[in-house]
Amino acid sequence: DEYRSWRQAECQCGACRNGRSKCKGGRSISMAKMKSATVYFCQNCGYESSKWMGQCPGCREWNTLVEEVVTKASGVRAVHMVQPTSLNDISMEEEDKLLTHMSELDRVLGGGIVPGQLTLVGGDPGIGKSTILLQMCQNLAADGRKILYISGEESLKQIKIRAMRIGEFTDQLKLLCETDLDTVEAVIKQEKPDIVVIDSIQTMYAERVTSAPGSVSQVREATAVFLRLAKSMPVATFIVGHVTKEGTVAGPRVLEHMVDTVLYFEGDRHASYRILRGVKNRFGSTDEIGVFEMRKEGLCEVKNPSAYLLSGRPKNASGSIVACAMEGTRPMLIEIQALVCDSNFNIPRRQTTGADFNRVNLLMAVLEKRLGLRMGQTDAYVNLAGGMRLLEPALDLGIVMALVSSFKNKVISDQTVIFGEVGLSGEVRAVNMAQQRVLEAQKLGFTKCILPSANLDGLSDIPKKMRIVGVSNVADAINELI
Repeated sequence: DEYRSWRQAECQCGACRNGRSKCKGGRSISMAKMKSATVYFCQNCGYESSKWMGQCPGCREWNTLVEEVVTKASGVRAVHMVQPTSLNDISMEEEDKLLTHMSELDRVLGGGIVPGQLTLVGGDPGIGKSTILLQMCQNLAADGRKILYISGEESLKQIKIRAMRIGEFTDQLKLLCETDLDTVEAVIKQEKPDIVVIDSIQTMYAERVTSAPGSVSQVREATAVFLRLAKSMPVATFIVGHVTKEGTVAGPRVLEHMVDTVLYFEGDRHASYRILRGVKNRFGSTDEIGVFEMRKEGLCEVKNPSAYLLSGRPKNASGSIVACAMEGTRPMLIEIQALVCDSNFNIPRRQTTGADFNRVNLLMAVLEKRLGLRMGQTDAYVNLAGGMRLLEPALDLGIVMALVSSFKNKVISDQTVIFGEVGLSGEVRAVNMAQQRVLEAQKLGFTKCILPSANLDGLSDIPKKMRIVGVSNVADAINELI
């Protein structure tokens, strides 16, 4: 029936009014038929269903399916034949990366921006996503790079006001306030910029997709268009994504799979610090972080995060100790604070800020079982000063010693740094990159370091001013410090 209706369809070429099989105009008409249907998409993972369900079969989340009207084309369409390429014929000339002249941003990106790279930047509202991208555009435009900043949320005057706080810009930076996806695509092809910034992806709207802006279909279609432009031109593209209350980018999870790099801006919007973390990077490591400080002139890089995080540390206070964690290739010293006190409740209260809650409970159980410290009827509070959130096992020994120091009300020397993983038997296990941790502590003036005994053999070139003490279990560490 579909083939018969196609044969009897009238030609639209204007040369005749015959059926397609008898067309004399030399033009062909599409056989595709447009069909509208109601489909339910999962806002979390992008799962597609023809009917509504309470629980998504894809990600097992509840109440995430939303209704959208989509238009699908069915029929025959032209197919362009392409030839596959031999693996040996592919050139391996490494492309030069574009430096943003922001060392913290270049570190997270893996050394700079790769031409054709598609990067997703997510974060809470007001955290500084647009500010850091505008500062990046300022530096690249000063190098002569052609920048196109496309905003769907702010007017030209609003962007100008924000740019005036940052500094002067060259004429290489051009602004466009537009939400129509087809118009944005046409402007990018016409201008042929080196860098494109989309702020934000949830505001882009394609008329061919019948759902509302910000929906799963619209976000997926817009990202697919920018991905095609980034790879074909090529042009490095940065897209800003809103986040949900859980802290993930709004829209389907397939959005993160489509892009090359995913960056998250973390931190309290009311505090001055900001942390840029890479959670996906096809051109570099995903363990690196960048530390920034928000000032009136914009985001300023923090060259030495360890000194910044240790500023204002209390003197001669129990429950406070400095531990060393690794973020990628960067060692970071951070103060661990613990407060242990008698509980006034039937069930003692436990609370952590920056550390893993379950890990702290596990370490307290080790202290009670292996060392006989009765913490079952005490409240315990653990805080990583500076607003950092770290989950590295090397912080275990620091958390344990902070808890013991507060429990016994004994002060640990402020010239001591400690790191090591603690097992369920109370043993202190080795950690990686011990040499870099010790050198970072020595650079900041610490004179004593407590570390696992298994890491002693891997140390070399340690200054004589630094006293190194290896411990094999938690009891040895307590005897050494308390």
